[in-house]
Amino acid sequence: MSTLVKPHGGGELKSLLLEGDALAAEQARAQGLTKISVSSRESGDIIMMGIGGFTPLDGFMTHADWAGVCDGMKMASGLFWPIPITLSTDENTAKTITDGDEIALADSETGDILATMTVTEKYTIDKAHECMMVYKTTDAEHPGVKMVMEQGEVNLAGPIKVLSQGGFPEAYGDQFMTPAQTRAEFEKRGWNEIACFQTRNPMHRSHEYLAKIAIETLDGVLIHSLLGKLKPGDIPADVRSNAIGTLIDKYFADNTVIQAGYPLDMRYAGPREALLHAVFRQNYGCSHQIVGRDHAGVGDYYGPFDAHTIFDEIPAGSLETLPLKIDWTFWCNKCDGMASMKTCPHEGDDRILLSGTKLRKALSEGEDVSDKFSRPEVLTILREYYGSINDEDKVEIKMSGHSAK
Repeated sequence: MSTLVKPHGGGELKSLLLEGDALAAEQARAQGLTKISVSSRESGDIIMMGIGGFTPLDGFMTHADWAGVCDGMKMASGLFWPIPITLSTDENTAKTITDGDEIALADSETGDILATMTVTEKYTIDKAHECMMVYKTTDAEHPGVKMVMEQGEVNLAGPIKVLSQGGFPEAYGDQFMTPAQTRAEFEKRGWNEIACFQTRNPMHRSHEYLAKIAIETLDGVLIHSLLGKLKPGDIPADVRSNAIGTLIDKYFADNTVIQAGYPLDMRYAGPREALLHAVFRQNYGCSHQIVGRDHAGVGDYYGPFDAHTIFDEIPAGSLETLPLKIDWTFWCNKCDGMASMKTCPHEGDDRILLSGTKLRKALSEGEDVSDKFSRPEVLTILREYYGSINDEDKVEIKMSGHSAK
């Protein structure tokens, strides 16, 4: 019997991806259905439901679910869920669909059919309300708000059957792991308590320090990289994966770290996204999630430790995966090593505050970067990447929010 945390909802992993004859039959049937184009965010959500990452969801949320998640972080069934998982379309397309219709969901970029869906409900939402509840702002400059405000005017609810993993296994090979695969790997290694480290950046010294704090007290760490879409200026997944893999090989003990990736786009929802991360990391088998400064944040929309306190605000028993809350970390010249606000008595110029944004900005502008900020082997990989970008393709990286401090 497994000693890992149970999937969210207390049952078994719920994978909606069809296989074998059932898959072939549904793929053939899907060709004759009305096709709805889905966004990159929705494609990622479909794939996560397919591989069991969003256990126990069986499809896109109803209006009652949407309202409950926005206002109280729970679905109509009472299941804890922090961010709406919804599908939208335009008004003209919605008029051609009635409750009970079956439709095919096609990736907007490739045209590939990812899933079929039985529509159980059509509804409209107050987009501004969703943004205020989930993102704490309606500022159109916020990338998550922009996604919500630009989505279709009508939401479609209903169960889905997933037909594809969207090319992620082919693109990322062994790095793309399903919850069933990470759980099997944890059990193979004899790990019971595992912390997840969430990242959309290559790991600098502060990230390395966070992971090693977890390794000191738990069995291992899953370094879980986002493989979906990022905002302009972020580092592509293949470069990030190479840099992280090199760091693991050079600076971590054997059998303490697994690197894997997952197919979602970033929502940049800060505290609420930290909770969503914990939900699906529970499905991946992680007992803990590392929550550092400004987890899943962007700009200065959230306080640096809002993602810590939100775990104290949810009802007891909402999650089995627990937060591993770690204070602001940095290199201290007087301590001559990595430290945190809780361990270092020094101040000001003695501390080198680290952030992914600072690292990207320095590298993109060709500045020198100290090995106290990032390991030299990692910097070599990142400099090679930035050196390969044409000047006209470069994105200006602006320092704002907590990363600028």
